[in-house]
Amino acid sequence: MTMWALLIAFLAVGFYGLLAKRNVIKKILGLTILDHAVNLLLIMIGYRHGGCAPIRLPGEDHAGFVARSVDPIPQALVLTSIVIGLGITMLMVALALRIRQCYRTLDGTEVNRLKG
Repeated sequence: MTMWALLIAFLAVGFYGLLAKRNVIKKILGLTILDHAVNLLLIMIGYRHGGCAPIRLPGEDHAGFVARSVDPIPQALVLTSIVIGLGITMLMVALALRIRQCYRTLDGTEVNRLKG
């Protein structure tokens, strides 16, 4: 129960940083925190108390194996999500650097001269 409360607080901090802050760097940090919170959520969904690795030994019955093994899909999704999140974070940092070079500010409301 405590882990779920911490996860909800982690999600709330990420949403707050993403929605309430005007600085681009703070928005990037908020999105990164939110990304890690979603990864933690996926891991917590796939967790099974007393579970074992999903490696089936020869001669083991199928029903007993399924009942005690941990689902590996959320773990694989989180590994993929970590790599994608790192790439997105690096892209956002590069864009923040270009915004700083062109407009001399990182305030999102000040940069309203961007027109397509």
